[in-house]
Amino acid sequence: MYIVAIAASTGGPRALEQLFSTLPGDLPAAFLVVQHMPPEFTFSFACRLDKLSKLKVKEAEHGDRLSRGTVFVAPGGLHMSLSSAGTILLQGGELVNHVRPAADVLFYSLAEYHEPQRVIAVVLTGMGCDGAKGCARLKKAGALTIAEDPRTALINGMPQAAVRSGAHLVLPLPEIPKALIQIMRKEGSS
Repeated sequence: MYIVAIAASTGGPRALEQLFSTLPGDLPAAFLVVQHMPPEFTFSFACRLDKLSKLKVKEAEHGDRLSRGTVFVAPGGLHMSLSSAGTILLQGGELVNHVRPAADVLFYSLAEYHEPQRVIAVVLTGMGCDGAKGCARLKKAGALTIAEDPRTALINGMPQAAVRSGAHLVLPLPEIPKALIQIMRKEGSS
């Protein structure tokens, strides 16, 4: 099973809706989403994504185990990481890159504890640089990293930082789900 970790900020809800409404429900992956959003909105956002997607979408809870075909959305105000046992960990703590949840916290945990060839990191639209350092660490570990093309992102800060960190692929948003499908299905057919 793949782990697809996605970072988004300003403009992210619409980008995530577009991405998840396009993906089929039978991909061999669990998805972890860090969307910079206040705590009072993440549950309803996860419910809205669930209605638009063929995948199951839920707000992550501490101790959730990854499952194929499920999207876990980090609750606002809590960092999300993945333990070596494959369970979701949620914690408060300091702001990272001026935000909580921060994608870099998740990306670092994936680089440390999980098979990098089964991890795909995606950085979408947003202000700032969250996700860039984590992308670099994941790339160094052997994971695949994808940045939304800064020229087509609503806000180009985060994707541009991911490009500067050496993202493997730089794609306009409509091409990202196609790439994910191709990557996961290619391995399944070999």
